[in-house]
Amino acid sequence: MMIAKTPEPPYYTVIFTSLRTTGDNGYSKMADALEKSVINQPGFLGYESARDVLGITVSYWSDEESVRNWKENILHTKARNLGREKWYSEFKVRVAKVERDYGFGTE
Repeated sequence: MMIAKTPEPPYYTVIFTSLRTTGDNGYSKMADALEKSVINQPGFLGYESARDVLGITVSYWSDEESVRNWKENILHTKARNLGREKWYSEFKVRVAKVERDYGFGTE
């Protein structure tokens, strides 16, 4: 995993924070399918993900319409429903507009 390369702001970010239930229950297969699908989604810029006890996935999008379109994607909708039924004891989604970014060693 690398730090996502993003364009000059503004752009959008979706922060998905979750606590998983016990067992895989098809989670890994769906995660792989989502990763393959999202990279072809118009407006997708990249993502970063980390999991220990708390899972955090941050995705980056060119505009708010692209964020909405991904939310309505059929596979993503199926995953969201299965997440509520099987994979997560709780989760939170935050959508934000990035107005500034900076870093070190990211070039």
